[in-house]
Amino acid sequence: MLPDQEAFSIFAVMEKAAFIINPFSAKKNYQPFLDELKKKVDNPLYYISESIPGTDDFIKANFDNVDIFVAIGGDGTISTVARNLINTDKILAIFPAGSGNGFSNETKFNKNLDELLRKIDTFTVNDRLSINVSGTGFDGKVVKEFEKTTRGFKNYIKVSLKTFFNYKPIKVKFADEAYQQYNGRYLMLNIANTRQFGNNAYIAPNASKSDGLVDMVLVKKFPLTYSALFAFRMFTKRLKDDEYVTYLPVSEISFKVTTKNWHLDGEFNKIESPVHVKVLPASLNILV
Repeated sequence: MLPDQEAFSIFAVMEKAAFIINPFSAKKNYQPFLDELKKKVDNPLYYISESIPGTDDFIKANFDNVDIFVAIGGDGTISTVARNLINTDKILAIFPAGSGNGFSNETKFNKNLDELLRKIDTFTVNDRLSINVSGTGFDGKVVKEFEKTTRGFKNYIKVSLKTFFNYKPIKVKFADEAYQQYNGRYLMLNIANTRQFGNNAYIAPNASKSDGLVDMVLVKKFPLTYSALFAFRMFTKRLKDDEYVTYLPVSEISFKVTTKNWHLDGEFNKIESPVHVKVLPASLNILV
């Protein structure tokens, strides 16, 4: 996806921007973006990311001289950049180039200069940053297996179907007495700061990235006869509380879960219990 002339003109009137490019996103097709960047911006400051620590080092090295850090990649790339900008006056900008682009889809690029800058919530899972949707259980396992493939939406569906039939529900136990009625077995548990995983799959249709809350989504393992309805509701923004799905809007919550497999914004992580989730209200400046 190439940024247009007007988008680049925005950066021309801003203070200095730095561009972090994930070369593995968008089927490694980043060169057209880089060529266009060099045409539209004089001597652009950019980094073709080789690793997460490499991205961290690039941002730290240029932090004092850059106002806008532009992430070119998917939700994982954006999250890596964002964690360096939390609770600072630096601005995150995004050009989506991933396979799902859940966060990018939820923060549409706005060309009105008066409405460019916004503050949004983020959250942490045991002090690890997440900006979009993170989870454990079924989708944590799916992400782990998905990372062994060449990615792409079709491979994600294949891995999901294969995993679903063999996956045993996880056990969740909440620390706070107010939530102990929800202790039990679940197919998956998701923490949603925005509405969708990516690819227009809306796991939390009512989630907001600026209300000081995340939606905890508890999904029980459902029969095959329910799967078509679940998918239909998810892709049409109609998922809601029912006998298999429960939504808990929270600002902070602690619990134990019988798996270490998590995904944070689509990237596989191992996280030990007990798990502590905390919202960081209005903690990230973004350029939309």
